[in-house]
Amino acid sequence: MTKFHECMSEFFKNGKPFFAVIFIQFGFAGMDILSKAALNEGISNYVFVVYRHAVATILMAPFAIIFDRKIRPKMTRSVFIKIMFLALLEPVIDQNLFFMGMKATTATFTAAMTNILPAITFVMACILRLEKLNLKGIRSQAKVVGTITTVAGAMVMTLMKGPIIELFWTKERTYHEVANQGVDLRHSLKGAIMIAVGCFSWSGFMVLQAITLKSYPAELSLTAWICVMGTIEGAIVALIMERGNTAVWALKWDTSLVAVLYTGIVCSALAYYIQGIVMKMRGPVFVTAFSPLSMVIVAVMGSIILAEQMYLGRVMGAIVIVAGLYLVVWGKSKDQEVESLSVDEELKENYNDKIITIKGSDEASDNHNRLNGLA
Repeated sequence: MTKFHECMSEFFKNGKPFFAVIFIQFGFAGMDILSKAALNEGISNYVFVVYRHAVATILMAPFAIIFDRKIRPKMTRSVFIKIMFLALLEPVIDQNLFFMGMKATTATFTAAMTNILPAITFVMACILRLEKLNLKGIRSQAKVVGTITTVAGAMVMTLMKGPIIELFWTKERTYHEVANQGVDLRHSLKGAIMIAVGCFSWSGFMVLQAITLKSYPAELSLTAWICVMGTIEGAIVALIMERGNTAVWALKWDTSLVAVLYTGIVCSALAYYIQGIVMKMRGPVFVTAFSPLSMVIVAVMGSIILAEQMYLGRVMGAIVIVAGLYLVVWGKSKDQEVESLSVDEELKENYNDKIITIKGSDEASDNHNRLNGLA
């Protein structure tokens, strides 16, 4: 029984990063649906961003003050500038472009477009040396092929329909109802461009967060600061873009309020904090590699809860995404093993050097004593 508990403990210890990023993707899947509903009800995307990060600030600030008081490093000018850029990249630029693109398209199309995120982040991380890349090594090849495969699977899932797979909970739907669920790509170019630019901004945020955590290793405090600055910078942008229109700041007891609370708590406060912890262990590429998973979650939950039809193309795309994720995760796990072995060898080498030094000192002391005895 003890051995079983040890095995389970080891499993959960090693599986924490995977559980964490999967939780984030479930959160983002819910955000796509709720945000689209709130935008359809008329909430301004600029005001939405401000309220979202105000909620996240209220949630995270007390935890940061209490739990980080002993480990929080001193705030320097360099760190503060990085935090300002972090707040600008994701809370302001990415989210506003994301929601504006969603207004022009649909939640499903927006989720599909964000699947370019892993590829962009991988390239940025390699350029900034946050990700080790040796194309002759099997580990790097697996990460490159896995990233490309994941993005390709997401595109297959988006663009390829194929025949309908009849499931017992979707048989009641008619073909006419299903035919109107598609994404009209002819009128989505503007939205696609906005979402693509937003993805570049999001990738920059992920990479800069990983860099900032090295000089400011307090995840709770960094999350709180990002949310505070995101609220301030977002409010400045909102006041400029919505000037003279004070009515947009009014929140009603409807889907908009639910969306603000949900996205503020789950997709800003918890997501920034959790991905910061995971990035310290596995890097930004590992976190973003799971982004296409949210599209699979939306497709599965939409089929079960909303009885949406399942197409063969979606199933094939989901299988390709899972295969790509496996390759990326395998490559990253091998990186971890090599890094652990390198650390162990370094510790062993340092230990042996100390032993040799001690032995050398002892021998020198013995020789000195012998000479004194002869004298």
